[in-house]
Amino acid sequence: MQPVTWLRPEFQGREDELITLSAAANLVGISRSAVSNWAKRHENFPPLALLTGPPTKQIKWVVREEFLDFARTQLSKPRGGRRTPTVQRPTITLRANEVSHYTQQVKRLADLIARYKQALAGTEARLRTARQRLKKAEAQLNAELAAAKQHSTDHSQK
Repeated sequence: MQPVTWLRPEFQGREDELITLSAAANLVGISRSAVSNWAKRHENFPPLALLTGPPTKQIKWVVREEFLDFARTQLSKPRGGRRTPTVQRPTITLRANEVSHYTQQVKRLADLIARYKQALAGTEARLRTARQRLKKAEAQLNAELAAAKQHSTDHSQK
């Protein structure tokens, strides 16, 4: 199991609102190094919400909508100097990437539900068995208590 560090615990249980920095870069059509530079250079870069994986190679997660808002602002800024202007990706490509992202999320969550259902089914079966054994043990205890009571009544009458 991967180590998980929540930096913004309010998003626990809301993982579908998060995106990795790598996936975020792909979503808006920039390189991962550009996202890394944004994170280093801009104080208003969205704060990380989650870190997963081993400490030497952690995967960083941010809130998707916060990242998209930040990226829109950055990508709409005019470029100075001798740089060639950044060609923004057409909306259709962004939407296709969004569909791909949510398709992966749905698959991951559906798989998670299936695993939990299997675990729950096994737990319910063990619960039924435990209840049956409890009922049998209670009946045996009551029979022993009745026999002991009868035995003591028989001996006290003699």
